[in-house]
Amino acid sequence: MLNVFLQCLNEIKDQMRLMVTGMEKVNCWEFKKCGRQPGGDKVVELGQCKAAINDFANGMNNGINAGRVCWAVSGTLCGGEVQGLFATKASSCLDCDFFKHVLQDEGKALMRLSTILSTLREHDVFREDDSSTTT
Repeated sequence: MLNVFLQCLNEIKDQMRLMVTGMEKVNCWEFKKCGRQPGGDKVVELGQCKAAINDFANGMNNGINAGRVCWAVSGTLCGGEVQGLFATKASSCLDCDFFKHVLQDEGKALMRLSTILSTLREHDVFREDDSSTTT
């Protein structure tokens, strides 16, 4: 019952964002359908994704939390496996269909990687234990 309630809240939040921005900006968990966002169907099995819950990146590339800068966040899911630190996963992220979607969607407004990484560094998210999932 709680999961259904959380899913409803997420849908309301997405609709509010659509009303405010006038256009839908898809986050990684919506695009990839990984189910690791709060209330998602894979949270019990895989844990909550850090891109979906870390609010320090909220608004970057017009996303919710780190939903449109997931390539810079440790512990995201790719190919069915939780990925490690940014430095070890960066090259595969550049080939990711979602990364390419955001790149095309944002165009010249795409937030520079150096700005994203600087923000992440300020929030101390480059610890070695960052590849773990949050439940």
